[in-house]
Amino acid sequence: MIDLIIEPRRKDLGGFEVARVLPFAQRRMVGPFVFFDHMGPAQFARGISKTVDVRPHPHIGLATVTYLFDGEIMHRDSVGSEQAIRPAEVNWMTAGSGITHSERFEKARAHGDALHGIQAWVALPREDEECDPEFAHHGADDLPYYEDGGLKARLIAGEAFGAKAKVKTRSPMFYAHWQLAAGAQAQMSAEYSERAAYIVSGSVEVEGRTHEQGRMLVFAPGAPVLFTAISNATVMLLGGEPLGERFIEWNFVSSSKERIEQAKADWRAGRMKLPLHDDKGWIPLPGDPPPPATPIS
Repeated sequence: MIDLIIEPRRKDLGGFEVARVLPFAQRRMVGPFVFFDHMGPAQFARGISKTVDVRPHPHIGLATVTYLFDGEIMHRDSVGSEQAIRPAEVNWMTAGSGITHSERFEKARAHGDALHGIQAWVALPREDEECDPEFAHHGADDLPYYEDGGLKARLIAGEAFGAKAKVKTRSPMFYAHWQLAAGAQAQMSAEYSERAAYIVSGSVEVEGRTHEQGRMLVFAPGAPVLFTAISNATVMLLGGEPLGERFIEWNFVSSSKERIEQAKADWRAGRMKLPLHDDKGWIPLPGDPPPPATPIS
């Protein structure tokens, strides 16, 4: 059964909008998922300003996962990664003890482009919060795919529906992308104690009620959930086993408030290495003065 319905809060990032779904006041996490943003859809004209880019910034204690339906983003980070992400691919960045990265719209700047996707944060188990940072990219061919009866399903990370993704995760979880044709049905299994579905587009019927795009449905444990597509629909499924309380401040996630304060101090003092190929125009802590004027590369 549906335990909670979350309506997202829209936020303008200075060039495109995101719908922020998690964290939510009545539900901070779903399994290890501690943050969930729906980016766009947006259209960028050729020659867009570099102010639209997400400049270098830090993370600790989490893994970020970027998944696109449309467009392209260039990722660079402090472990030396430089990787464009495109639709149906996965960029999975494990921050652990600390990482910095940037996300830039270089294809859009050169040619014009779209942007539509999801960025999520996955908390790490306590024993892995200080692991070495790392980055992994997986193309569409790496992700388990299933198609039948009006359903196209891709497993992004974790284990579900009898499949296991190649993406390295550190706790029991699942993350999947469904495309449903109008009238198609599909069922979410009951194998995890915390589960949710986010309706990216279209509408679906669950438990006899129609739910429109932009809504997250959080389910009680213990029973499968049947979805019927009222129209063509895109749905993201997510969840897993809970990890316990996590604190979030700015881009930092930790089971310890003191660790977040240390990360803030490290970033303010310049003790966190910047992305190898993108070390200009970094983002200061909220409330801090901007960095010294340097060209935005």
